[in-house]
Amino acid sequence: MSVDQKNNYSEWASYVLAGASLLVVMQAGLLAALYSGLLVYSLVHLIAPALSSRMSNQKARLISVAVLGTVIVILLTIGVWVPLAFFLSDDGSYPVLLKKMADLIELSRNQIPVWLADYLPESAEALQQTMTSWMREHAGQAKHIGEQTGRTIAHLIVGMVIGAMAALYDTTRIHHFLPLAAALHRRVANLHQAFRQIVFAQVQIAAINAILTAVFLAVILPMAGIHLPFVKTLILLTFFAGLIPVIGNLISNIAIVVISLSHSISTAGLALIFLVAIHKLEYFLNAEIVGTKINARAWELLSAMLVMESLFGIAGVIAAPVFYAYIKSELTQQELV
Repeated sequence: MSVDQKNNYSEWASYVLAGASLLVVMQAGLLAALYSGLLVYSLVHLIAPALSSRMSNQKARLISVAVLGTVIVILLTIGVWVPLAFFLSDDGSYPVLLKKMADLIELSRNQIPVWLADYLPESAEALQQTMTSWMREHAGQAKHIGEQTGRTIAHLIVGMVIGAMAALYDTTRIHHFLPLAAALHRRVANLHQAFRQIVFAQVQIAAINAILTAVFLAVILPMAGIHLPFVKTLILLTFFAGLIPVIGNLISNIAIVVISLSHSISTAGLALIFLVAIHKLEYFLNAEIVGTKINARAWELLSAMLVMESLFGIAGVIAAPVFYAYIKSELTQQELV
């Protein structure tokens, strides 16, 4: 077998293995581990060259990258824990949250149609009874959700550690790959590049949306004498939901409009107008920040998300932008699209 034939077979084998690996990730629920590993890997690759260029000693570079990877893992772990701790704090505790929900329902009762108000609990006690009954009926599902949450957090941590170890190995050694290993490394490099383009760009978009939403909820509305509940929670929701392209912004918009109804219909209308403007801005940002990097339009990403959601549920929605960007980059390199 000639060298060219061997390389060609290795290239095709690497595509099959890459596709099978991504399918296993989705089927086994390992998307959180994959994304957390790629995130740490990307951050180390982003920062490590600046450290390594100042050090001529190989051992010093190895130590610096190892420390960098450890610091990134710790900071990301704190970044996951802080929002979780906020939602579990006294401000988000069950009695306080229940009272706020009851107040919100009571304030909204005069703002909504009578036929809809008949379906709402009349008091905090009625709301508590309704929630208790629901929890008893869905105790098995709640237990499963708790177990799944713990498993996901474990996957995040393990994925970050693996990403740090892979980055340490990749940035401190010179590699001489055999044909199949070289082809697989190119697949991983393309996936990493797609992830970096999509996620880093989406973080920028989510941050811009969260900042503008914070200005609206915490500055503009209070200046007009309007004080909405759950402002901090809504700002956090806007950022984290905004990490999901297109759909995430819709999720946070619905929450903000519903909460705005607690004040008045006019406040909800004002919030809706503001959020529509932000939504249009997000389309522009997606076209400029995401679309230009992967040469994809918003409708392409939305179509990919629709297909992936039908196959894998919410995990498919989260995976779709990165997977689509990866597939398109591979096709572009082969001059097929």
